[in-house]
Amino acid sequence: MTISRNVALVIHFLLDECLPPILRDSRWFMWLPFRMLFGRRAATFMAFKDRAHLLTEDEFRRVYEETAAVHLRRPTDLNAACIAEILQSTSGSVLEVGCGRGHLAGLLAANHHVTACDMAIGPELPAQFPEVAFRQETLAGLSFADRSFDTVVCTHTLEHVLDVHRAVAELRRVARRRLIVVVPRQRPYRFTFDLHLRFFPLQCMVFDCFRPGPGVDAQRLENLGGDWYYQEDRTEE
Repeated sequence: MTISRNVALVIHFLLDECLPPILRDSRWFMWLPFRMLFGRRAATFMAFKDRAHLLTEDEFRRVYEETAAVHLRRPTDLNAACIAEILQSTSGSVLEVGCGRGHLAGLLAANHHVTACDMAIGPELPAQFPEVAFRQETLAGLSFADRSFDTVVCTHTLEHVLDVHRAVAELRRVARRRLIVVVPRQRPYRFTFDLHLRFFPLQCMVFDCFRPGPGVDAQRLENLGGDWYYQEDRTEE
């Protein structure tokens, strides 16, 4: 199934804000839509949040690989407003962490030297976006040297990580001038139509991931098109 991020935000609003929590987080109520959407992978989605912290790194990666065919299909999880802001706010060399299907990396490569990485890189991506340098990387331990890129972009990725503060520390480590992050503005529920482990319904929950540290000059956070857009400027040495 293919739906745009903007349409998905409307669906999330109806499910997460309008449906009573006693139904929204009920296994018996959610089983049928999960089965209709994900088929035999429904049980994997419904059990993921309970199992994720027990999985090894390889097992964690395999869950994503094995469920890839039944995920909602769209070029990017970004909404139009966030894409426009990222393109306007990016400068110099760029690293995109969690590049997914490569849509944003391809857009950025029109005006920047772009390296894009994810925990699994499909063989079709280098052929589809030959101007982008793709790397298979794990956010918990990026192989790049400190301050390697002028701008580091990470969108719709932190909601999937187990250790969010370690992930943010890695993003900051490789960023020279600017860090841009987008996360979904989503309420926490046990049964969600994604493999999210972290939820950010409130501004304070986003800022908790980005506690000010060495090298942070300025921080900006706003609800942009229904998702949280975060940007911090780094001290240039």
